[in-house]
Amino acid sequence: MQARSTAAVADCQAIGRHAVRIAVTGVGGRLGAQVVELLAATGDHDVVAVARRPLTVPVTTSIADYADRAALRTALRGVDTLVFVSSDGEAVNVLHHHENVVQAAVDNGVSHIVALSGLDADLESPFCYAVTYAHTERLLRESGCALSIARASIYTEFFLHWLVDAATTGQLRLPAGDGRISLVSRVDVARCLAALAVAAPTGRFHEITGPESLDLAGVAALTEHEWETPVRYVDLAPSEHLAEMARAGQTPWWMYAFSTMFESVRQQRWASVSDEVNRLTGRPSTSVGQVLAAHYSTVRKASLST
Repeated sequence: MQARSTAAVADCQAIGRHAVRIAVTGVGGRLGAQVVELLAATGDHDVVAVARRPLTVPVTTSIADYADRAALRTALRGVDTLVFVSSDGEAVNVLHHHENVVQAAVDNGVSHIVALSGLDADLESPFCYAVTYAHTERLLRESGCALSIARASIYTEFFLHWLVDAATTGQLRLPAGDGRISLVSRVDVARCLAALAVAAPTGRFHEITGPESLDLAGVAALTEHEWETPVRYVDLAPSEHLAEMARAGQTPWWMYAFSTMFESVRQQRWASVSDEVNRLTGRPSTSVGQVLAAHYSTVRKASLST
């Protein structure tokens, strides 16, 4: 990858505080859309939503697929700050997508990249996406662009699909051992990305976590309390979990992704807790219990209205 010159890096650092045009990738997803909404609400910035398809959003939309470097280069033209929301799918494709985004930012002289990464960003991790996070962070450092990196924990909202199933069966059946997770609200991650986008580059990573680190027995107990239904954690062997996913019709890639994620959980790679949400946004992070209570309230209202 072609990096920027020393003079260009100095220019990045000089104008980073005064960025006026902010692009956000992945706006077709929930996180990217939330970041755009937060930035647009201030009315202080020219916000560009970068997505694979046309969207109905209150900002300029630029159509660019992660796989199309030329389209990304066009989408990032004139951009001061890029909020780089990571791609998804098979790891080899994600790495290709991320190379395209970083090179397009370099080619356009983007002043500041605010990048989403993971709390587990390590080439030695068993988790497939931890490896892609680590490679992407290396690409970003080598790019010469000014950086702020948000290493987010696992989203509470993402974890809900296992908890919804558990509320039906009474069992949270996962191979996490006694591993702890500092589950974080997706909304808090969006708020942190938006806050970093309008500030000067920090040149470091920020661990974006929830306010507590829970093992899955604790998550199950919270779910039982907030949803008023019995739920207990059953620690599966990894082979049992793979078999259950196969019987449920899960695709081979996601079977691999989930099994490696829970191996990283067993290794306590998602256990750390930080106060970065409060520091960056001025508001405390959202607890797992709060997300569970909000979900329960939404489901009850929906059932009462039908």
